[in-house]
Amino acid sequence: MKKALFVINTLGHAGAETALLELLRHLSPDEYEVSLYVLTNQGELVHELPEHVKLLNTHYVDCSVLSKEGKKALNRQVLRAMLSRGSILRNFPYLVKNFWTMLRMGRILPDKLLWRVMSDGGLRTETRYDLAVAYLEGGSAYYVADHVLADKKVAFLHVDYGRAGYTRSLDKDCYLKYDKVFTVSDEVKATFLKVYPECESVTEVFHNIINQEEIRKKSKLPGGFSDQFDGWRILTVGRLTAQKAYEVSIEAMGLLKERGLHARWYVLGEGEQRSFLEEKIKELGLEKDFVLLGAVSNPYPYMRQADLYVHASRFEGKSIAIQEAQTLGKVILVSDCSGNREQVEQNVDGVLCGLTPEEVSSKVVELFEDREKYQRLGAAAAAKKMTDESEMNKLFSLMI
Repeated sequence: MKKALFVINTLGHAGAETALLELLRHLSPDEYEVSLYVLTNQGELVHELPEHVKLLNTHYVDCSVLSKEGKKALNRQVLRAMLSRGSILRNFPYLVKNFWTMLRMGRILPDKLLWRVMSDGGLRTETRYDLAVAYLEGGSAYYVADHVLADKKVAFLHVDYGRAGYTRSLDKDCYLKYDKVFTVSDEVKATFLKVYPECESVTEVFHNIINQEEIRKKSKLPGGFSDQFDGWRILTVGRLTAQKAYEVSIEAMGLLKERGLHARWYVLGEGEQRSFLEEKIKELGLEKDFVLLGAVSNPYPYMRQADLYVHASRFEGKSIAIQEAQTLGKVILVSDCSGNREQVEQNVDGVLCGLTPEEVSSKVVELFEDREKYQRLGAAAAAKKMTDESEMNKLFSLMI
């Protein structure tokens, strides 16, 4: 029986984590002995792990890293990693060098700095695996490259590499140690190879695997909107981060209100920008019009009940949320950026627009006013087949 280890940074409600769970379900317990290590030692999706997957973490915390309790647990885990095996001292020159580089560029990303410390302070095992998979950038990629014994090593990339803030200096060229690099889209592959041209021969696109039947089933479970609003419902799903450009959507909602459109915009997700966004909403007087609902365990009833799904972000890898909304036949409006362009064909199964409040609001109005186009786009989205089972062969072939 082949032994496989998967490593991920956290296991919270997010696109990559959801995709990982679906991938793990495709690994037969009769053929593979599968283990999972979560670098931060926490995340609420742990209860959805397939039964045959062995969790290597001890004293695991099953709450979101974005919750109050989760943040405290994360801080404790970071401190433990810093003190483990002198990780913080050994990495001090690395931290100083990359901090100053970030400072000069005007973009300090503490999480990117700490992933190296977390990796070096993580679990150690003498087990040798047939395959070790780093399923996210940063910590898991460093951990598998430096601290796991395996015949084959694979890394997955889910983001626009450069725009997400990664550099070869931060990585210490770790991707050169991998036998295969899988990217979730062609654009993610292209941006990665600009930084690591030496990896061209081992880099390949591996599309996210999602269970469309399960999404449709869960969308019919109890849940969804409870505010009795009788106008157009606009929905966005995603963490409250700068990448998602929610301030643009808030301003777009303001313009929609000025135009007299009877609509309400909802966001499912949590993140470090909540306070900033709440202030923005209050500043524009949109407390009843732009609603931050927080994170929920089952977003699909909300998606099914929404009239329009909007994903106006600065950049993406390949958004699971967009694929889920398409599965449920939603009309999709997305910003014209990396990742989104590969998921929506203009005026065929959705609409792309510029990332400005004016363009977003204008396209929303157009979609609600053109009923023929609205219905046609929703039907085309629902007809899309998201998962090709042959994708798994790309992984299986590495363990032959």
